[in-house]
Amino acid sequence: MNLWIDGHATEATPGESLLEIVRRLGLDHPQLSQRPLAARIAGETFTLNYIPRRLRDETPDGAVSVRRAMEASGGRISLIRYTEPRGKRVYTRTVQFVLFLAVRRLYPGAIAKMNFTVGDTLNVTIEKTPAFSPADVPALKAQVAHLIQADIPLHRKRISTQEAIAAFAADGQEDKARLLAWRKAPYFDVYAYEDYMDYFYGEMAPSTGYLSVWDMVSDGGSGVQFCFPNPADPDQVAEYRERPNFSAVFAESGRWCALMDCDTVADLNDLVQQGRLGELIRVNEALHERSFSQIADQILERHAKAVLLAGPSSSGKTTSANRLAVQLRVRGKRPILISLDDYYRDRDQIAPGPDGKLDLEHINTIDTSLFRQQLSQLLQGETILLPRFDFLTGRRVMTDRHLQLNQDSIIIVEGLHGLNPALLPENVDKSLVFRMYVSALLPLNLDNHNRIPTSYLRLLRRIVRDYETRGATVSHTLSMWDSVRRGEGRWIFPYQENADVIFNSSLLYELAVLKKHIFPLLNAVTWEDPYYEEVRSIVKVLNYVQEADPGDEIPPTSLLREFIGGNSFYRQEKK
Repeated sequence: MNLWIDGHATEATPGESLLEIVRRLGLDHPQLSQRPLAARIAGETFTLNYIPRRLRDETPDGAVSVRRAMEASGGRISLIRYTEPRGKRVYTRTVQFVLFLAVRRLYPGAIAKMNFTVGDTLNVTIEKTPAFSPADVPALKAQVAHLIQADIPLHRKRISTQEAIAAFAADGQEDKARLLAWRKAPYFDVYAYEDYMDYFYGEMAPSTGYLSVWDMVSDGGSGVQFCFPNPADPDQVAEYRERPNFSAVFAESGRWCALMDCDTVADLNDLVQQGRLGELIRVNEALHERSFSQIADQILERHAKAVLLAGPSSSGKTTSANRLAVQLRVRGKRPILISLDDYYRDRDQIAPGPDGKLDLEHINTIDTSLFRQQLSQLLQGETILLPRFDFLTGRRVMTDRHLQLNQDSIIIVEGLHGLNPALLPENVDKSLVFRMYVSALLPLNLDNHNRIPTSYLRLLRRIVRDYETRGATVSHTLSMWDSVRRGEGRWIFPYQENADVIFNSSLLYELAVLKKHIFPLLNAVTWEDPYYEEVRSIVKVLNYVQEADPGDEIPPTSLLREFIGGNSFYRQEKK
């Protein structure tokens, strides 16, 4: 069989794995930045332990997928490294396997739970007796190092779903057993080592020794922060940064989960099946309303005259701004909504990036000088003339809308860059400005070891909204997503801890609702599509979610209405 691996022509011999071929061609490398972690074949990710000349996988179904990928690629295989998103996901799954195995070895019977990933760190809590504490971290770190040094091979095997359910239940992993009960496929893929079996919904590195760059620190309580390689320099560990605001938001979200008896996807499915989704919706929406009310009180306590509201794509900034405005009006104030988008520079004034495309997440797309000038004028009691950006022409125009703040006025400025220090005038009294960050931090786990990434929920929202409002295809949205994420990492996330308050816009019930809207769109994507693998990874998660159509149970002011339609704030704007 003739192969082209990263442009190197070779012939696979019977029984030879991709890893062996890679090493034979001299394409392996001791440095993580250059070391292959997996392979891409016809758009899909395969383990380097895959044997190209093997005609059949463990099951006929698997064999069809493998053969199809090889035939579609014409023998062309590209190697995946940490420097691309797929490579980081492979590395992360391998980290999870090693970390949970280490907990199992040190503390039999303990429950380790994946909490969240923020920046370049992964947070895991450990429930054991006596309670896990910072004093336990050195021993756990040493065990992780031992498992990495052992360079344990990681091979995936396919078993029946019923066999997997029984095995996880017998092992005390009831969370996994409950989740798999919702799986429709007759088989399930697992990774196993000795008495430990687990799975993280995607490929891992060939062995534990590939985890060459990492660190581990205490989270100050009953868990650890696992530090990943620096994205800009993968051969170095990313510097650990404490994020107390985000940690507090996740802790609060955990309490919400407990209040609503909904901690995992299996819990959500049970509520849907029992006809209790309406109850979950009402409680969740009430909690959101309480949060907006509390934030409004904080703004008034500060005597703030301007609210800068920021957040990444599809976090629900617009609806959040409108709902906050309602709460301020209830308190006798006159909120004025301003979109930071209206301060965009003319498109022909924006220099393209290195790839020749416009980086619309860049801070330089905003006329920060004009914004600072007008914000300073407003806070000093002067009158300004508001701009408006025409997205059809790509140009900014000045309107006839004059604005001056009175005693009861509060401006709410909504936009991606709201927390960037470049927007604040030097001469402004900082106490007059309240900064709010909105993000969809879904606190729902698939199971204890598999968190649904926060970016995943935002991507689902964006796919649905792009289709509903613009008729955009799934592939079109996905084609922009990596660029959006890079922009967020550079221009939004670094400033999130500048916020006076962080609002979690996620709703525990929305996965069940979004599935109804998005599943037909995803299933229409064929394997020839360049984004087929990304689509299948989304489908893998949604396959476990029970679809729901609550209809009018979702109020017109809900954050979710910004994406699925029926948002009363937008209806008002059109009048």
